[in-house]
This record gives sequence, C-alpha cells and structure tokens, in this order.
Amino acid sequence: MKELVLVAISLSKAALLQANSILEVANLRLSYTEITAPIDGIVWQKSVRVGNYVNPGNPLLAVVPLDQVYVHANYRETQLANVKVGQKVELDIDALPGKTLTGYVESIAPASGVSYSSVAAHNATGNFTKIVQRLPVRIRLDEAQSEDFQLRVGMSVVPTIITGEQQKVSL
Repeated sequence: MKELVLVAISLSKAALLQANSILEVANLRLSYTEITAPIDGIVWQKSVRVGNYVNPGNPLLAVVPLDQVYVHANYRETQLANVKVGQKVELDIDALPGKTLTGYVESIAPASGVSYSSVAAHNATGNFTKIVQRLPVRIRLDEAQSEDFQLRVGMSVVPTIITGEQQKVSL
C-alpha cells in the first residue's frame, strides 16, 4: 500500500511539472501576440488587424515620433550662401494660422537630390542649361512648443531662416 501511495505521489509530481511546462509555453506564445513600440508617437499606416497572423519581417505599421519634430525644407542653392547650422528659424504653418513656431537649422544636406537619383539627369542634346538645384535643410523645432501644437507629417510649412542682422531667407 505504501508503494502505491509513493507511485501516486510521483505521478502527481510529474503531472504538476508537465502542467507547469505547458503553462510556460502558453505564456511564451501569448507574449508573442503583444508588440510594444520602441518610441512614443502616433500609429500611422497600419496594415494589420486584430486576429491576423503575421510573418517575421513584414511591416505592420509605422510610428511617427512627435517628440522629435523636424521640417525638411528644400532651399535653392542660391539661397544658402549665408545659412549655417544653428541659425534660428521662424515657421508659419498653414494649419495653425496666426501662430509662428521657432526652431533652428539642424543640418544642411551634403548634396542635392539629383545627386542621389538612380538615373542621372543629363541633357542629351549637348546644350548646357543651368538648372538651380535644391538642397534639403533640416529644421528642428524648439522642444518647448512641439507639444503645444498638433503637428503632423505632410503639413505645409513656410520656413524663414534668420541669417543675421535683418536678413531672412524664405522659401
């Protein structure tokens, strides 16, 4: 009888270990269903729905960070003679009439957009036509005001770079 009790206890312990391992696997699988974003922001271009299966490597959505708001302005090369990194910028945003935001020039692109194109734009006739190129300028908004306004990707902005004493460069 004592042996029977020991066997029953051993079987119960084995069943408990098996149930615990099944629970661990279930918790692991459940953790795969939860996706956390690496940054704070707004979800954009969501291509997945609740209940869908996804494969590794497929884009599910895009997260737009709103704590690091910046503007890309394409200035003509002739406008950049006095523009330097760190200069103040005033921004008029169409969606926020009557409000002017401030920022600063964070960087100026090292080359124009045509330099990065996969197909070079060459004039096939042999005639030379001078085309003024545009260079992207990244303007970072001052942090204190970026939370105050509902800025979104794609809004129309008119930036004005303050290059010195009463000199301004507008698009």
